[in-house]
Amino acid sequence: MSDLLVVDDELSMRTALEASFRQCGWVVAAAGGVAEGISTFRQNPCSLVVTDMRMEDGDGLQLMSGIREIAPQTPVIFLTAYANVPEAVQAIKEGACDYLLKPVSFDQLKYAVQRILDKNSVEQPKSHEFIGSSRDFCTLLSNARRVARTEADVLVEAESGTGKELLARLIHNLSPRANKPFVAVNCSAFPESLLESELFGHVRGAFTGATSSKSGKFQLADGGTLLLDEIGEMPLSLQPKLLRVLQEREVDRLGDTHPFPIDVRVIATTNRSLRGLIDRELFRSDLYYRLNVVPLTIPPLRERRSDIAELAEYFLRKYEPKSQRGQFAISPELSARLYSYDWPGNIRELENVIRRGLALAPGLTLGVSAVDFSAGQSVFGSSSHSMNMVSRLDHTLQAVERKVLEATLHATGGNRTRAAEMMGVSLRTIRNKIREYGLPAREAV
Repeated sequence: MSDLLVVDDELSMRTALEASFRQCGWVVAAAGGVAEGISTFRQNPCSLVVTDMRMEDGDGLQLMSGIREIAPQTPVIFLTAYANVPEAVQAIKEGACDYLLKPVSFDQLKYAVQRILDKNSVEQPKSHEFIGSSRDFCTLLSNARRVARTEADVLVEAESGTGKELLARLIHNLSPRANKPFVAVNCSAFPESLLESELFGHVRGAFTGATSSKSGKFQLADGGTLLLDEIGEMPLSLQPKLLRVLQEREVDRLGDTHPFPIDVRVIATTNRSLRGLIDRELFRSDLYYRLNVVPLTIPPLRERRSDIAELAEYFLRKYEPKSQRGQFAISPELSARLYSYDWPGNIRELENVIRRGLALAPGLTLGVSAVDFSAGQSVFGSSSHSMNMVSRLDHTLQAVERKVLEATLHATGGNRTRAAEMMGVSLRTIRNKIREYGLPAREAV
């Protein structure tokens, strides 16, 4: 199953769109007309259709009608070179999700596609972890959608605050198990003696205090998905039993003599390097390879900086007072700081920063003075942190200077004059630094 079907009778346009969508990490099919589009969709259903309105063998409305006979809920985006208002009204009335006039920028089209896929494919309320259009993040979502259709177990390795559990829920919601239970257990939240019972269950009298039988998480998740959160924290003594459950697909409750067969998909997450734990003999290599059927890695926020502005805007709208909805804004100076900060707490930290900013802002604009970054972590913070930052960034003051310049240019849309004002230097200095650091043309407008 593909993510997208592109239908256009103009070969150059079709080929360009197909290639661009694939670079974003989506699985793409293509067709050269109405009949071919319907046939392709019937053989390979997709999550979204992007189609030209006028083609040699018919129009996009005919294509949408044929596709809706196969899958009635499939969203469709229309592209057209003709500004025809009645045609657009008819398309929207018949259920088109969007109607874009050519020539359309790919960024605009990509945003429309990402928005619809997040809303319609995930089939759950929009969540901040799925906001973003950076290449690595789009690739992650595409891979998650693909693996969701399979029965393979998944290992998600990522830093804290990146949305590991939400990704696990996404995979579950897009899987054939979506109508079955999703059960989560945090392996670091229980002492060893309780974790075994929590996972595998026990019968009455199995140990002191076991006054009744209890089903474990594996049994509760039967038919659905079990999330083993922070699997790297699981005690070494329990790992052989977990390995046996995964291999045999049956559970032995504590004190019981008969195993229970289970049908569970396992998604394990960790913020620690399991390979590093294996080297320290704190994690079994055979369990690692059993869990690591499909590995997924969520990029930290510092590696998807192009998504920070959109995420910040999302949190701004989420937490601003209802009586002032839509009135708050983020200043260019704060935008620059958000962009340049390394976000050790990832999305969770960004969310808290915006909430603090809203609480402390004296007016409707969130400025640098209203945002309290954690002590010793801000890029613009204490001298001790500056020394740490210098050490991390190739041990050079020039690297820090370049980073601040890039952030400021990004915040001003490449406006050198405004960047000079924000940094308190002359326009000539900005120009010289741009040449010195060889900044790309998109940052040096």
